[in-house]
Amino acid sequence: MNIQPKITPVLDPGFVPAVLWNRAYEAKVAATEGSRQLDIALTRQDGTCFRWSGRILPHTGDNVALNKTYVERIVKFLLWQKGGNIILVAGDDAIAAMLADCYSPTGERAFDCDFIGTKIYGAPITVKSVSIEDLPKETTDSVTLGRNLDGYRIGFDLGGSDRKCAAVVNGEVVYSEEVVWDPYHQTDPNYHVEGIDDSLKRAAAHLPRVDAIGGSSAGVYVNNEVRAASLFRGISPEDFEKHIRRVFFTLKERWNNIPFEVVNDGEVTALAGAMGMNDNAVLGVAMGTSEAAGYVDPEGHIMPWLNELAFAPVDYSSEGGVDEWSQDMGVGAMYFSQQAVARLAPRAGFEFGSMPYPEQLKKVQAAMAEGDDRARKIYETIGVHFGYAIAHYADFYEIRNLLFLGRVASGEGGQIIIDKANEVLAAEFPELKINLCVPDEKTKRHGQAVAAASLPKIS
Repeated sequence: MNIQPKITPVLDPGFVPAVLWNRAYEAKVAATEGSRQLDIALTRQDGTCFRWSGRILPHTGDNVALNKTYVERIVKFLLWQKGGNIILVAGDDAIAAMLADCYSPTGERAFDCDFIGTKIYGAPITVKSVSIEDLPKETTDSVTLGRNLDGYRIGFDLGGSDRKCAAVVNGEVVYSEEVVWDPYHQTDPNYHVEGIDDSLKRAAAHLPRVDAIGGSSAGVYVNNEVRAASLFRGISPEDFEKHIRRVFFTLKERWNNIPFEVVNDGEVTALAGAMGMNDNAVLGVAMGTSEAAGYVDPEGHIMPWLNELAFAPVDYSSEGGVDEWSQDMGVGAMYFSQQAVARLAPRAGFEFGSMPYPEQLKKVQAAMAEGDDRARKIYETIGVHFGYAIAHYADFYEIRNLLFLGRVASGEGGQIIIDKANEVLAAEFPELKINLCVPDEKTKRHGQAVAAASLPKIS
């Protein structure tokens, strides 16, 4: 299909916005006789279920390739947005077979099969063709977290270079501290366990008692279990299973089994933004080492979704950026991160060679501060990508506020990204009323700690 965006990214003229491709496909479906309904359930071992329903072209001739792109890219998005490892398909056996082949240990999405399936949910992704009557209903009764400000609480955030921890009394920070650590290269799990506990003790010393503890960290956490996190990459698989997977249960026992909740740091960032704005329906996107995301629903709660948008497709071009980890093309990490800056820098005229990505970003930021037009083109390109991605995200999330942060978002370049994204939204998607904003100073200083501390509900 021939897709012509109204605004073309200056350094990426071949960009095919996922949102425009999907809408063109859906228009073709509406105009084609014999189109049929397809229903998909994405489920987990614990019974959690998410549903998607749409229509596809007759699965013959040239339509086969179009159907594959449409369905597979939507399934990929749902896997990394909602999370699950069992895909049930009703409406077309051929589509189910295509997905089963694609998301197999030897298929195009072998990375997803192993990472989402085995690492996060304990078994490889499986795909089954079922009747519409056999599709389970969507479940929405999962526990929601956040905005609990009563009592004496501790909030913490585990980063790659420091541990942040704060003592919070009825929503007000009375003490906060950052402790330098080096978790990535540690092979002894006790380094992590005792380090986190040390930060909790430091904060507790400033409270008469501790009623609840809430924390955040980069990685995937399901029901307080560590499923995948770079902080623990130095730990052997055996020690991970024995000491790290349930590390927060170990710490909870040390703290007399008081309410204790830990979630991904992107979720807490979005919650902090929502609390600072006093509004909900917030999608937070951080452009840093990769693309991190978090979501607060219209009712003001964090949901037990993955929201790992670094792996969610945003570009359907056959020449899109390829993520070296997942080996997938056109996913968010290659468009909204330090990697995106490095991918675009040669096109803009910079010659950085094998310079590490963080250093490349610093060079581009310095060039932007000096008014270098090459740097401006990088930020303008990211901004156009982002505008179309926001509209794509809005097909999967209810969004009133888009919280924008991260190293790539800092300085004048960040404002250029916002301006170009708003330009795209106004030109292509005027029906979307989404407020793009950055965290205020109070949120930056203490918002994360307060939001993390607010996760558990005190009985």
